[in-house]
Amino acid sequence: MRVISYQKDGNSGVGVMVGENGIVPLKEVSADLPTSLKAILEVDPGLEKVRAATDGKEPVFSMDDIVLDPVIPEPTAIWAMALNFHTHVEETGLTTSDKFPHIFLRHAGGHVGSGQPLMCPDPEIARAFDYEGEMAIIIGKSGRHIPKDKAIDHIAGFSIYNEGSVREFQGHNRQFGLGKNFEKSASFGPWLMTPDEFGDPYVQFIRTSLNGVVRQDECLDGSIFRLDELIHYISTGYKLRAGDVIVCGTPGAKKPDANDKVAQVDAHFDDAVQYAGRVHMTPGDVCEVEITGLGVLKNPVEADIPQEYTTY
Repeated sequence: MRVISYQKDGNSGVGVMVGENGIVPLKEVSADLPTSLKAILEVDPGLEKVRAATDGKEPVFSMDDIVLDPVIPEPTAIWAMALNFHTHVEETGLTTSDKFPHIFLRHAGGHVGSGQPLMCPDPEIARAFDYEGEMAIIIGKSGRHIPKDKAIDHIAGFSIYNEGSVREFQGHNRQFGLGKNFEKSASFGPWLMTPDEFGDPYVQFIRTSLNGVVRQDECLDGSIFRLDELIHYISTGYKLRAGDVIVCGTPGAKKPDANDKVAQVDAHFDDAVQYAGRVHMTPGDVCEVEITGLGVLKNPVEADIPQEYTTY
C-alpha cells in the first residue's frame, strides 16, 4: 500500500494510491480517521484501518489534481545518518565509527514534497548545494529500547529523501547544523510504502539523477548500519514516536567518465567536502532520486529568495 499526504483546493489530505495515478482520499471513505498521516499513525501504527477503509475502493481523483506534501509534513524528529555507506566514507576521506552511527537532526521547515521546488541559495551565500539520495524509514509504533529483532514491527513504511546539503555552511562548525537545514533544501516522498509491499530494502538500488544524468547508483546493501541497528540505537536514548523519520544515509558518487567535464571537482571555492563525481544543484536543474521497487522523488531546483529582510 502507498499512502500520500497532499494539498487539494487549499485543504490538506491523506490518500491511498490506486494503480499508477489514482487516489482514494481517506476523508471520503472513513470519517473516524484523523486528517494527517502523523495523527493516523498515532492511532493506527500498522495502517490496518487505512487498508480496510480503502480496500477495493475506486479512485476519486488523480495525481494531476493534487500537490504532494512531504509524506510526514511535520514529524517530531528527523534523524539523519551521515557517512553510512562505505563508498561515501571512502570518497570524502572522512572518518566515522564502525560501532555507532553518525547522527544529526533535520527539521521539518527544511523539506518539501515530491514535485515541489528545492530552493538553491544565493551564490553569494553558498555555491555548494548538493543532492544526497537516501532511503527514509517512517515509524508507526512508538517505543524505547527496541531490540533489533523487533525493529521491523515499529516501521509503518518506507519512502525516499533527498537530503539537500549546503556544504559551506556544513563546514562552519563541528555540528552540521544550518548546512543541513536551509529552507526547503530537501525533499521527502512521493509516498509511504508499507513493508509488505516494499519487501527487503537491501536488495534494492538507489539512483540519483541530475538533469537525466545518473550521479549516484548503488545497492542499499552497501550501507554500514542497517535499519534494525538504527532503530535500536536511537530508541536507546529517545522514545521513537509515530511519524518520526529516520533518513538512512547516502551512497558515494558514481564515478565520472573521462568526458564528463561537469562532474569534475570544483576548485574555485572552499567548501566542506570535495570529491570527484559530485555536481552541485543550481536553479533550472531537475533532481530525481529513485529507489527501485519504491518509486521516484522528483524536484525542480529554483533560486531562493533574495537577500532582503523579510517578515511573514
